[in-house]
Amino acid sequence: MQTVRGRSCLQNLKLREVVSVYFTMLAVVLVILIASFQGVVLKADGFPYKVPLDPQGALELSWNISYPEEVVHFQLSVKELKYGVMLGMSDRGEFRNADFVILWSDGHNSYFGDAWSDQHGRLQLDAQQDYQLLEAHRTPEGLNLIFKRAFSTCDPKDYLIEDGTVHLIYGLLEQPVHSLGAINISSIPKGLQRVQLLKPEISIPELPDDVVTFEVLAPNVTIPNQETTYWCYITELPDNFPKHHIVMYEPVITKGNEAIVHHIEVFQCAPEYDTIPHYNGPCDSKMKPERLNYCRHVLAAWAMGAKAFYYPEEAGLAFGGSGSSKYLRLEVHYHNPLELKGRIDSSGIRLYYTPSLRKYDAGIMELGLVYTPVMAIPPHEKDFILTGYCTDKCTQTALPHGGIHIFASQLHTHLTGRKVATILVRNGAEVEIVNMDNHFSAHFQEIRMLKKVVKVLPGESLITSCTYNTEDRSKATVGGFGILDEMCVNYIHYYPQSDLELCKSAVDLGYLQKYFNFMNRFNNEEICMCPQASVTEQYNSVPWNSFSRDVLQSLYDFAPISMHCNKSTALRFPGEWEKQPLPKITKKLPSPVPHCDTTECSPAKAPIIVNIDKKKN
Repeated sequence: MQTVRGRSCLQNLKLREVVSVYFTMLAVVLVILIASFQGVVLKADGFPYKVPLDPQGALELSWNISYPEEVVHFQLSVKELKYGVMLGMSDRGEFRNADFVILWSDGHNSYFGDAWSDQHGRLQLDAQQDYQLLEAHRTPEGLNLIFKRAFSTCDPKDYLIEDGTVHLIYGLLEQPVHSLGAINISSIPKGLQRVQLLKPEISIPELPDDVVTFEVLAPNVTIPNQETTYWCYITELPDNFPKHHIVMYEPVITKGNEAIVHHIEVFQCAPEYDTIPHYNGPCDSKMKPERLNYCRHVLAAWAMGAKAFYYPEEAGLAFGGSGSSKYLRLEVHYHNPLELKGRIDSSGIRLYYTPSLRKYDAGIMELGLVYTPVMAIPPHEKDFILTGYCTDKCTQTALPHGGIHIFASQLHTHLTGRKVATILVRNGAEVEIVNMDNHFSAHFQEIRMLKKVVKVLPGESLITSCTYNTEDRSKATVGGFGILDEMCVNYIHYYPQSDLELCKSAVDLGYLQKYFNFMNRFNNEEICMCPQASVTEQYNSVPWNSFSRDVLQSLYDFAPISMHCNKSTALRFPGEWEKQPLPKITKKLPSPVPHCDTTECSPAKAPIIVNIDKKKN
């Protein structure tokens, strides 16, 4: 009896196990199916980033990013669609040599396709269709197109989507289109917008319960009816404002001006000035008080397409207290290409700060080149590189023993800057890219969170290089503060704050003078490159050609440097900083190779017909 009962129990147990395993497997499969289905839907529905494309807000682009799949999902919203819309990407925002996705109609049918333009701006259908349409449907607000594309494709005609600035171009088709080649780009409504498409995936920290806000806003500014305006406004904190930590900030944009307010910055004035004149007007006005030039300490910076900026949970930016100016300068860049009149704006930035100080003060450090005319770019250059150094000797002297952690960065040049990169060097080897933008524009500058916090230890170097284009200039472009001068800077945001505020370099002036003397003798001409002339005058006297350019580039590549290893007081740390040797780089980082899965390349050569009244999956 015991044996039979035991066998029966064993059979029942096996049966229960089988049933349990069966339903467990069924549940797992169901979960996987649901998760995979939800993954597809969420990628097509959730668009956390958005930017208006045109000044009137008739076109809006929103997007999300899948880093595991290396795919961007786009949603293009069009308020009034006539015969089509085109969205493209190009190196500098040109409509030639561009990558396009186009929806067009011949008056009977609508088509969706991947296209490109040649060096003359003529459109052609791409032999490989890499944009995949997910939905096309009308809403009460207009038309929504949802599509996706990989960061990199197997197609040489496609734009490589990478970190940094992306120049988006758009056009509206107002007549029936019977062939892409018949589209005259020069005659259609079109424009340019710059964004950072590949936003970092960073968790948002919780704000403390005692957080307080302070808004720095333009006071009912009548936006000038001109394409570009930089507007300056001085405001101030209350008297005896104690030290707080800024833990977050976000833009405040006047409704209706979302497509005109291009970027915003808030600066704190130098504490050595007891008073700063109140001013509310264009930043380039002759009426602007000179003392506003000493309001350059960045507190916050926002550019179109950016969301709120959060500090790490363990750090905050010191705000107020002794040794801190109560005066703030707001700078708003208005981009008004249609020269609209009568727009009133009160945009700015809302600062979130707390009296509960965090573990670390965050700091802002300047890397790159000193603002001096000794560094110059010859005229008629397509890609001329200048490099600034934060040497191992300076970091060994000035950084805390445990090093610093860089969590954000703001790259900066003036009008001729095209690329900027900062590289971390350890024991002569390049080990990490701190920040890089291969499509940099002076018209789109924002503080960007890094995808990964970069730790810098004493004895390591930070090398910042800028690439410039001066093809349209007839004289040398020298370093300086003026908009027609140039800069090469990376403002890094880091913690814990150190006494090192500026770690920059410039070529040794004595060696530069040897260059001028050599060019004088070589040319055997009566040209004024004598020491009593200013550096700018001597640069302007150089007969620029490939030889004088190559000699200058060689000088920058081997001559010793004047190292500015400065405290916040603008005084250098103790030590010998003149005629310092350039850091020796024994190993460079390999050039990044875009991932391209050839198994997913689509051989399709034809556009697809679209019914824009129904969903297209």
